Amino acid sequence: METALDELREIIAAGLPDAVLTSSWGELTVTVALGAIPAAVNYLRTDANCRFTTLIDLTAIDWPSREKRFDLVYHFLSMHLNQRVRLRAEVSDGEIAPSIVGEFPNANWYEREAFDMYGILFSGHPDLRRILTDYGFSGYPLRKDFPTTGYVEVRYSEEQKRVIYEPVRLTQEYRQFDFMSPWEGAEYILPGDEKKA
Repeated sequence: METALDELREIIAAGLPDAVLTSSWGELTVTVALGAIPAAVNYLRTDANCRFTTLIDLTAIDWPSREKRFDLVYHFLSMHLNQRVRLRAEVSDGEIAPSIVGEFPNANWYEREAFDMYGILFSGHPDLRRILTDYGFSGYPLRKDFPTTGYVEVRYSEEQKRVIYEPVRLTQEYRQFDFMSPWEGAEYILPGDEKKA
């Protein structure tokens, strides 16, 4: 297994000399500059020694403390080699990534999802609009600075006969759990137990 991965590393290093190659968990990661994504994708798909013809997934990772906030991550499969490769590029907030829909049509929905969940824009995408959230939704839910409660809640109004948006109201405060073993018991008196004492 390692020799096949080493051979693949040498092939890709020769074809993409500016890429940074690392491996973990038996899979090769190819890190390229954002503008080099189309060339790298084309090489991985068309090179006779690679033939990564299946785009398995495209996603993003949010690193809010980093200058280039997002990692754009592509996973490809080569049935010919029975190998997988991960392509990775760093993207700043507001920076536009090149679309690969021309090479892999199934990237259409993946790129829409990355736009909807993280706010990453793709140039050359045929239909970049929200796919998982409502068109009027504000914010990007998978960013780490997005509040866990969201900004608005949705409910159906019988009076207005339509769906309405309202600011989030928490009906109860967050509870604090101490996660102690139930066999040991709490060191304080729980509400309602004061009658036992």
